[in-house]
Amino acid sequence: MKTFHCDKCGQLVFFENVRCENCGSILGYVPERLAIYAFEEDADGRLRSPNPHLGGRKYKKCVNYAREDVCNWMLEADTTSELCASCQLTRIIPTLSSEKNRLYWKRLEAAKRRLLYTLWALHLQPTPKLDDADAGLAFEFKEDTPQQHVMTGHADGVITINIAEADPSFREKTREEMGEPYRTLLGHFRHESGHFYFDRLFAGGERLDDFRALFGDERQDYSACLQTHYDNGPPSNWNERFVSAYASMHPWEDWAETWAHYLHIVDTLDTAHACGMMLKPQRPDEPELVIEGQPVRSEDFDELLNDWFSLSYVLNSLNRSVGMPDPYPFMLSTPVIDKLRFVHEVVHSRR
Repeated sequence: MKTFHCDKCGQLVFFENVRCENCGSILGYVPERLAIYAFEEDADGRLRSPNPHLGGRKYKKCVNYAREDVCNWMLEADTTSELCASCQLTRIIPTLSSEKNRLYWKRLEAAKRRLLYTLWALHLQPTPKLDDADAGLAFEFKEDTPQQHVMTGHADGVITINIAEADPSFREKTREEMGEPYRTLLGHFRHESGHFYFDRLFAGGERLDDFRALFGDERQDYSACLQTHYDNGPPSNWNERFVSAYASMHPWEDWAETWAHYLHIVDTLDTAHACGMMLKPQRPDEPELVIEGQPVRSEDFDELLNDWFSLSYVLNSLNRSVGMPDPYPFMLSTPVIDKLRFVHEVVHSRR
């Protein structure tokens, strides 16, 4: 993700900010521009940015920004919808009977917007299911009840997230129980979006043979594979061919885990590039990092991967210095790298 600045005073601001702490300006994210702008309110209550890039157009806050404080995206003032491009994708939200659920909803929407930022940057903007029932995307944020446990997953263009995943203590407990090295809210969104985009990117049968050569035949019985995985666990040598133990369960899960991993890589490298991050080691045999162009637009997978190895090395080293777990607890085998390369090629062939 790139860095943002208040275009009124130049203050550094963040993707989630709604107000510039330096000049007090209202801030709003304009997804079509992949940018945050400062806005001033007109006499009619509409918002206008002095930035010439917006051409004097008037805007309004998403209703979930104006009323609910769970969003910071903007719409053009004459748009009939009250919901921004992100909030239009959410069709079920948690019951707001408790402040805890409101907090979970806010965390879920924040993670979802980070996913959407990367998808927009990769020219993979999803269409709301409301506008396209067959190929569109919708999110449902649901809570467990005494009668039903909510499973996080994807089916027919609907991504369901159990809102308990927005509770760090629940997520960490589950991570330990499942033996996972990494489990984050954003990671869930990226993984489930992989299932959604598998159905879209391979809908015409293009490159399915290439996919099956790397990931396996997705036509094998998913339920049977799932039961085998939970009964017997992953194969002992899963790390030789898969990015995670769960990826070994079925080709669909292998794709979704690899897809999520690819999004992790390009978005983190994009942030490092935007911050001007460089590595100039004291010894010539240590990792060096100079990111020449915006990684999210780069077509050179080998360059991306080399930059990632250098960046993940320093990220892990920094975390260990402050007594925190590795933010990147993975080893990438050659088969996994080939799968990541395939994801990269598929994404860039559709741009």
